[in-house]
Amino acid sequence: MSQTIEKRWAELGIELPAAAKSMANYLPVTASGSLILTSGQLPLADGKLIATGLLGRDLDVAAGALAAKQCALNVLAQAQAYLGSLERIARLVKITVFVASAPDFTEQHLVANGASDFLVAAIGEKGKHARSAVGVAALPMNAPVEIEAIIEVVQEQ
Repeated sequence: MSQTIEKRWAELGIELPAAAKSMANYLPVTASGSLILTSGQLPLADGKLIATGLLGRDLDVAAGALAAKQCALNVLAQAQAYLGSLERIARLVKITVFVASAPDFTEQHLVANGASDFLVAAIGEKGKHARSAVGVAALPMNAPVEIEAIIEVVQEQ
């Protein structure tokens, strides 16, 4: 990471975790042209989910936003592992935030803000992105949030 990102991360107290390995027959990151696409990232820290359950039943918006932030951190860990440096990110194009929700929960967008706010804080203007926030019945391992990303990269010369 460049001094700028390293300095920003030190100020925010952020440490990039190791990228999680895929647990089945899929790639954690793949590329097409100048884009990389991450597989869905769960709110894992040290190999364990930081929260479980449904938003609006088991968790409130604040807990969901924290889980979304962890997912976003894991997206960046995958990008770092694949690219070798986050400096190769030209811009974050789009994230899709899947929120495991109780049937009457309608604040998926507020949960997703945890990821969006973190990504802009973590990588600056490059982190501004388009977004979808989608309520779903359940996610793997009873995770409350899962995030996938499309990232434009600077091609190596």
